[in-house]
Amino acid sequence: MSESARESFDNIYLDLSKESGKCRFAETGLGWKPSGGGDTFTLDHTNIGGAQWSRAAKGYEVKILLRTSGVHQLDGFTQEDLERLTKVFKNWYSTNLEHKEHALRGWNWGKSEFGKAELAFNVQNRPAFEIPYSEISNTNLAGKNEVAVEFSLPLNGDDTGTNGALGGARGRGKKAGAGKDQLVEMRFYIPGTTTRKEALEGDDAPSDAEQAEEEQNAANLFYDTLMEKAEIGEVAGDTFATFLDVLHLTPRGRFDIDMYENSFRLRGKTYDYKIQYEAIKKFMVLPKPDEMHYMICIGLDPPLRQGQTRYPFLVMQFKRDEEVTIDLNMTDDLLNDKYKGKLEAHYEQPLYAVVTQVFRGLAGKKVNKPADGFVSHHRQNGIKCSIKASEGFLYCLEKAFMFVPKPATYISFEQTASITFSRVGGATSASRTFDITVHMKGGAGESQFSNINREEQKPLEDFFRLKGLRVKNEMDEDNSALQAALLDPDMASSDEEVVTAKADRGSADEDSESADEDFQADSESDVAEEFDSAHESSGSDDEEEGGSDKEEERPKKKTKTS
Repeated sequence: MSESARESFDNIYLDLSKESGKCRFAETGLGWKPSGGGDTFTLDHTNIGGAQWSRAAKGYEVKILLRTSGVHQLDGFTQEDLERLTKVFKNWYSTNLEHKEHALRGWNWGKSEFGKAELAFNVQNRPAFEIPYSEISNTNLAGKNEVAVEFSLPLNGDDTGTNGALGGARGRGKKAGAGKDQLVEMRFYIPGTTTRKEALEGDDAPSDAEQAEEEQNAANLFYDTLMEKAEIGEVAGDTFATFLDVLHLTPRGRFDIDMYENSFRLRGKTYDYKIQYEAIKKFMVLPKPDEMHYMICIGLDPPLRQGQTRYPFLVMQFKRDEEVTIDLNMTDDLLNDKYKGKLEAHYEQPLYAVVTQVFRGLAGKKVNKPADGFVSHHRQNGIKCSIKASEGFLYCLEKAFMFVPKPATYISFEQTASITFSRVGGATSASRTFDITVHMKGGAGESQFSNINREEQKPLEDFFRLKGLRVKNEMDEDNSALQAALLDPDMASSDEEVVTAKADRGSADEDSESADEDFQADSESDVAEEFDSAHESSGSDDEEEGGSDKEEERPKKKTKTS
């Protein structure tokens, strides 16, 4: 090909890439190569379905609409390049380079338009912004009239986003041109009702013959259309297995689980999540101390997002004796070639065991279980305790602590500097609970697990000693100080006073308990009378009776209040 049959442009950015490159047009198509070296992107002229010229971030942009679903942007042209590019697209690609003006009014209300490759938001019939479907990772109905759109997150911050041949960020599993700050979610408020014909524009709009459906909630239709156009979930192919109505403790709710080849999907009444197996960093099966349930805990990075809330762990709960029979929706060839020894064609086992084996086979993750070296006083794997006001269970794994269900907390032994046993509320041998505080290495903070049954102290100490963890027992120090004080001769008289006072408190407690019982009996009748028509008068009678009792028991207090 002669040199005259080419047009070249320097400092051009492809698909929001961080690095510029050289773009070259020819009769057979176009190519782009990053200036710092790397893979060359090429596009055949037969796949060019349209082109648009508009202002963009780095100057002027040529947006190329593909005949197949997809779009590519070439940014960094100057105003002087317009004439040359117009001739290139007209003469070589038989395409008019359409001049597209963007809306500059700054309005945040307009009309959404679903195109073949992207969602456009138009203000006064001019595009304010466009969202390529390939950049959308998920969408949820965030409210009656609100739809949340989540964007793909990067797996690698150094990604240049130049591998356009794979079809966008979702195809690469990362966001194009990942930066320090990124837009990760956008929400649309969509009031009223509409029809599918009004929502779709152009070639995608159904014909009048097809348009026999009734009007429906506009937000629901927007959500359904975006799910379909962006092929969220469907892009993964057919489901290999589906588990219905699985109880999740974190995030709270019931979700259907669809298992695909490279990802799985949680489908709930309000929220849907699509999660790549690559995001699974930990997988734990934890028997609940009630001996009736199993919990499956899945650690995710990046964590699951629900609005402003992040969930680094999924916690599912299954009944121990719930059986399931399932056949994997997978060809024999695929099962034997890729998953031989990892998956079986047929399962007939407890549900938690089937879910565990399918996850392990598809995600290729190791399944962690409670350590063999630890058993609680009640012969269980988990210990009941609390993090602040949240009750849950603490498990000792082979290499880490795990607290579930909320807030799900994972602490590896490698990160642990020391563990302190302590008792809250003073040094008293009658205390029935204690706390442990896990101090992190490098001053990275600490985690406290409270209200642990006193009977669990020895099993925990033995396990920590087995794992070579540094332990400080402040409870023994408290007991030693108390014993030393009791053996002091000068404390003998005060000891007697303490015992006497304790006996007095006991009798007072008994009196108060009997008074409480009488009061509770009265309160029950009060509740019944509260719904009678004369409950006000009956209440006043009760108050008078209560007043006479108090006057008899505490005449001084009555004298003060009168």
